[in-house]
Amino acid sequence: MDRLPHTGVSTTSPSDLSPSRAPLTTVAVVGLGTMGTGIAEILARAGREVIGVDINESACRRAVTALEVATARAVHRERISERERAGILDRFRISTDLRAAAGAELVIEVVPEDYDTKHEVFAELDTVVSPTAILATGTNALSVTRLAAESAHPERVLGLHFFNPAPAMKLVEIVSSVLTAPAAVEAVTALALDLGKEPVALGDRPGFVADGLLFGYLNQAAAMYEAKYAAREDIDAAMKLGCGLPMGPLTLLDLIGVDTARTVLEAMYAASGDRLHAPAPILGQLAQAGLTGRKAGRGFYTYEAPGSGTIVPDAATAEVGHSTEGARPVRAVGVAGSGTMASGIAEVFAKAGLEVVLAGRTLDKAAAAKARIGKSLKRSVSKGRMTEQAREQALARITPADALDAFADVDLAVEAVAEDLVVKQELFRVLDKVCKPGAVLATTTSSLPVVACARATSRPQDVVGLHFFNPAPAMKLVEVVHTVLTADDVRATAHAVCAAVRKHPVDCGDRAGFIVNALLFPYLNNAVKMVQEHYATPDAIDAAMKLGGGYPMGPFELLDVVGLDVSLAIEQVLHREFREPGLAPAPLLEHLVAAGCLGRKTGRGFREYAKA
Repeated sequence: MDRLPHTGVSTTSPSDLSPSRAPLTTVAVVGLGTMGTGIAEILARAGREVIGVDINESACRRAVTALEVATARAVHRERISERERAGILDRFRISTDLRAAAGAELVIEVVPEDYDTKHEVFAELDTVVSPTAILATGTNALSVTRLAAESAHPERVLGLHFFNPAPAMKLVEIVSSVLTAPAAVEAVTALALDLGKEPVALGDRPGFVADGLLFGYLNQAAAMYEAKYAAREDIDAAMKLGCGLPMGPLTLLDLIGVDTARTVLEAMYAASGDRLHAPAPILGQLAQAGLTGRKAGRGFYTYEAPGSGTIVPDAATAEVGHSTEGARPVRAVGVAGSGTMASGIAEVFAKAGLEVVLAGRTLDKAAAAKARIGKSLKRSVSKGRMTEQAREQALARITPADALDAFADVDLAVEAVAEDLVVKQELFRVLDKVCKPGAVLATTTSSLPVVACARATSRPQDVVGLHFFNPAPAMKLVEVVHTVLTADDVRATAHAVCAAVRKHPVDCGDRAGFIVNALLFPYLNNAVKMVQEHYATPDAIDAAMKLGGGYPMGPFELLDVVGLDVSLAIEQVLHREFREPGLAPAPLLEHLVAAGCLGRKTGRGFREYAKA
C-alpha cells in the first residue's frame, strides 16, 4: 500500500481512552462501497490521513477513481484549488489487507449489513490496531452492544452511522452501548463536528432514530402497494406532494436496496415485536428474485440499467394522469363551508375559470370567506403570480350564499365543513335534495369514511372523495377517493376536475387515512413513542429526520402545527380501522391532549410558543 508505514500493535492500555486524548488524525475505513468511499472522501477533505481497506481490488480502484472525479469536480467549481486536490488525493491510501489499519486511531467499518461479516472484521481488528484505537460500526440495524460485548475492548466500540450520500448529508448518529467509554463518544463527536456534520448521540436500538422512524414508514408503503390499494406512482406522488418529501417511499426503497431494507426491518421487528416492523412479504419476494432496486436495475420500478436512477416504463406503469374518459362536464361548482379550507378550494376553482357558489351558514360568513379569498388573490398579484384583471375576474366568479338551495344548478358540489360525520351526513342529505340529477357530490374529509356520506343520499354512485391539502391554493395534491359504490364516470370526473384546476390527483380506495395520513401518522406516533420511552428528545428526533431524511419539518414541529388533538383523532381512526396494536396512539400524546397542550394554537404542545 502506498506510503503506509508498518506501525505494529501498540501496547498502550485501554484506560488511555481519556477525555484529554489527542484529536483523531488517522482513520481507516473498512469497506469501500458507496458509503465507505463517501466517508473516506469527507475525511480526506478534512485533512485526515485515510486508509481505505477492501478485500476487493476493484472496489479499491473504484474508490480512488471516485475521489479523483469528486475532487476534479470541486476544482472545476472553484471550491478547492489544484494544490488542495493534490493534498486530498495524497492523504488517501488503499489496501486489500486489514493489517494496513494498524496505525489508525479510529476505524470505521462499513462492510455489508451481516452480523457474522462485521464480527469477523472486529475480531481481526482486535489483533491489528492499538487497544486505544476506537472501533466504529456503520450499521443501522444490527446490535452495536453485541459487537462490543464480543470485542476484546468493548469500551472502545460504538456506532457511527453516516447517511447516503455521506459528503452531502449532514446527520451523523453516534451510538453508544452500555459498555462504551464516554471519551470515545467525545472524540468521535469532535471529529463529526470538524467534518461539518451534525452529530446526534443515541443509545443502541435497531434503526436508531432516523431509520427507526423511516423504515416503518417505508414498510407500510410497501404493504400498501402490495395490497393494490394504490398505484406505486400515486403512493410516491402523494408523499412527495402531500408532505414535501424529497422522494417517494417506493423510489426510496429502490435507492436504499430492497434487500437492505428487509434486513433493517427484520432487526427492528426482532427487537420491537411490532407487526408494523415485520417486513412486508413483497420485500422478501423481490429480494429473493434479485430485484433489489436501482443496483439491480429493477425493484418496485424498472430502471434504464443497473445502477441507473432513470425509471423506464414497464408492465406495471400506471396511466399518466388517470382516465378521464366519460367524465361529466363541470362548469359550475358549489363549495359548502366558510372556513380556511372552503375558501381555499373556492379560490382554486375560481382561478381555473369555473363559476363558484360559496355557501356559509350565514351570508355574512360567506361574504367574509370571499373577502379572505380577495386578500389571498391580492397577495398573488403583489408577487407577480397573476394580474389585477385576473384577480377581479376570479372574484367575480364567486357568489356568496347562505343556503345550500343555491347549489341547484351546480355540476359539482364540494363540502368542506367540520370533520364530524353526523354534520357531513346531514349536509349530504340536503345536497341530495337540492342538487340536480347528474351532479357530482364530493367530500373533502381526510379521515372519515366517504361511503358513510354517500349512503346518506339516494345516489351514492355520484359521491366521491376530493381530499385537498391545506393551503389548497398552494398544495398540488388531491386524493381522489372512490367507494365501492362510486360510478366510473364520477371517478373520471374527479380526475378531470383536478386536471382543470392544475392539481395532481392520486387515486385510492375508501379506507382510513387514504394514502398520506395512513403513512404519515403512524410515523408521527412512533416519534412520540421514542420520546415517551426516553430514547431521544424532540429536538434530536426533529434534527435527525430533517438532516438524515430530508424532511421539511421534524415530526414534533409538524405535530405542533397540525394540532395534537387533530393528530390524536386521526390516529384513533387508523387504530379502529386496522386494529393493529402498533397503531394505538402513544399515551404521551393522549396525556398532552387531555392537558389542553394542543400545539401552536394553544401556545404549548411538544414545545412552548410565544403568544401572538
